[in-house]
Amino acid sequence: MIYLYSVLTVVAFFLSVKLSKKLAISLLNPFLLTLSLLLAILIIFQIPYKDYQRGTSPLSHFLGLAIVALAIPLYEQFPQIRRRWKAIGFILLLGTVVSICSGMLLALLFGGTKDIVAALMPKSVTMPLALVIAGEIGGEFALSAVGVMVAGLFGSILGVPILKLARITNPQAIGMSLGIASHALGTARCMEINAKSASYSSLALVVCGLLSSFIAPLIFQLAVKWFM
Repeated sequence: MIYLYSVLTVVAFFLSVKLSKKLAISLLNPFLLTLSLLLAILIIFQIPYKDYQRGTSPLSHFLGLAIVALAIPLYEQFPQIRRRWKAIGFILLLGTVVSICSGMLLALLFGGTKDIVAALMPKSVTMPLALVIAGEIGGEFALSAVGVMVAGLFGSILGVPILKLARITNPQAIGMSLGIASHALGTARCMEINAKSASYSSLALVVCGLLSSFIAPLIFQLAVKWFM
């Protein structure tokens, strides 16, 4: 009976995708709509979150398959990526450093403590890896999860409109920008655009995640030494 929550989640997402496509409004992101709908249901019917979490555990087993699926557009564009690996590598390295530093500076700007700074530094990395990085440098898991979610939502909803305002229409640039700034949600948004954007976003998602695991602890140590 409890696994009906998995069915509820899938149905909520399906309806959200349909509504988002029908209205064609960028602010009505399917993920945001699904989250809002499920929160409303949990609150109205007073469903304990632990029950919902247990009931949706079967869906967690598909996360690995979803990550593997991201490699498909990456494989299709691999020859082109290989020809430009130096430029792409530099952009991803720079993007990783900027993403980490922006989270750090945001926390410091509002007087955040060490654990808050540590939690927000990996905000642009996909959730599982972000929690590992935050844990290694002493960040709060809950706050880190919120930071990752907010970064993903902002990037997936506002990323493309902002890039259009900046007159950036190149699919590779759009893909890497969203992959660097908003991890899996940005990549999902790129899949709605075209395969080329999705492949570059997948590349950014993977590479920036790996780079962040090495760079974030180093930047955190420097931040503690200079600013705290």
